[in-house]
Amino acid sequence: MTPPRNKNFSLRARLMLGATVMVFVFLLGLYPALQQIFTRALEQAVEQRLAADASALVSAARVVDGRLHMPDKLPDEEFPVLPARQLGFIYDSQGQLVWRSRSAANHKVDYQPRYDGRGHVFTRAWDQQGQAFFVYDVEIDLLRGSSAAYSIITMQPVRDYRPMYKSLKRQLYVWLAGSLVFLVGFLWLGLVWGTRSLRYLGRELDEVENGQRKALSDEHPNELLRLTRSLNRLLNSERRQSQKYMHSLDDLAHSLKTPLAVLQGVGEVLAQQPGNTEQARTLQTQVGRMSQQIGYQLQRASLRKSGLLRHRVRLEPVVQTLLDALNKVYHDKYIKVEQLYPADLRMPVEQGALYEMLGNLLENAYRLCLGHIRISAGKTADHYELVIEDDGPGVPACQRERILQRGARLDTQNPGQGIGTAVVKDIIESYDGQLQIEDSTLGGASFRILLPLN
Repeated sequence: MTPPRNKNFSLRARLMLGATVMVFVFLLGLYPALQQIFTRALEQAVEQRLAADASALVSAARVVDGRLHMPDKLPDEEFPVLPARQLGFIYDSQGQLVWRSRSAANHKVDYQPRYDGRGHVFTRAWDQQGQAFFVYDVEIDLLRGSSAAYSIITMQPVRDYRPMYKSLKRQLYVWLAGSLVFLVGFLWLGLVWGTRSLRYLGRELDEVENGQRKALSDEHPNELLRLTRSLNRLLNSERRQSQKYMHSLDDLAHSLKTPLAVLQGVGEVLAQQPGNTEQARTLQTQVGRMSQQIGYQLQRASLRKSGLLRHRVRLEPVVQTLLDALNKVYHDKYIKVEQLYPADLRMPVEQGALYEMLGNLLENAYRLCLGHIRISAGKTADHYELVIEDDGPGVPACQRERILQRGARLDTQNPGQGIGTAVVKDIIESYDGQLQIEDSTLGGASFRILLPLN
């Protein structure tokens, strides 16, 4: 079964996504605050403007015999103009309107001042048409040295400042959008720089897996040194364990070889004596089975997949070496070998394992074919594929599972122990791959090897 592909985001993508979301949420929360600040600044500017207008009215007012007198021509030219938007009102301490500017003649604003010693008030009011006005109300107690008690009120429509408000709002959008782009770009550069050590570590791990380096370097940040040193200890431990394992297997093979040879010699001696033929045949059969078992187990153990190292072996030289050897063995048999695969294709197995797999399958194909063999290989989105086909008798569907079992053989006309395809299957399964036996378009059998990408 092909392992599922990893669909997780990279660490950098996760950090970038998280940082972008945080910046976006921060700016989204900052927008109302900035909008309020801009609105408050605008209202303060309006208040200062209306306060200046009120000061102009105070400067122009006079009190004669306890009565308020306003000149016909005011310092602010807008107050005397009928269609002007600047409105001016003066109320006495009882709240009675004692003067209004000519510009306010057609406006009835729902505002009644209170002479209560508050100093000044900045607020809003609405007229009968629903139009909103900024209102500045200031109380005066002295007017040109004379005692007075009046509320000087200046007004201006809110709509006069709406274009400015919309313009500020648009600018705020632009500034926040620009800030978002700038911050995201800055964060991206920071993450690229911050994760550079992880990229270097990943590159070194690839080199270790591919056999280009034996250990990880110490040129990493302090936070990663413990990880790299632990991995180096694990690599060294695996190498030592593998070497010890191989030496033990070699010792075992040598220690068993001599007793088996002695037993084989005894069997041959017994076979020459009359009456011992059956016992000698039984002894030789059991010795052969023991030799077969030892060879099979040694092959399985020596070609197992490494836990940390990842191999990439070029296919073409291995195939060519095997074909040269098999052409010499089967020199009396004209065989056309068709090779369909990229010249630079690399298979994700160790070189010894690749030789063992191809050697067994190609030897079977040479032995059983009529004259045509096809070797095809390639890389798909999910796996590597290697197919060996021949135009021989093929493998019946009912026998395909059986020939993958150790000791099972369909060809009884030629010598062999029936462990070749079993070894091939074990090697492929150690790499989490699959071996499939199918019918070939050439007329014989097709052995399809599927190996995962990682």
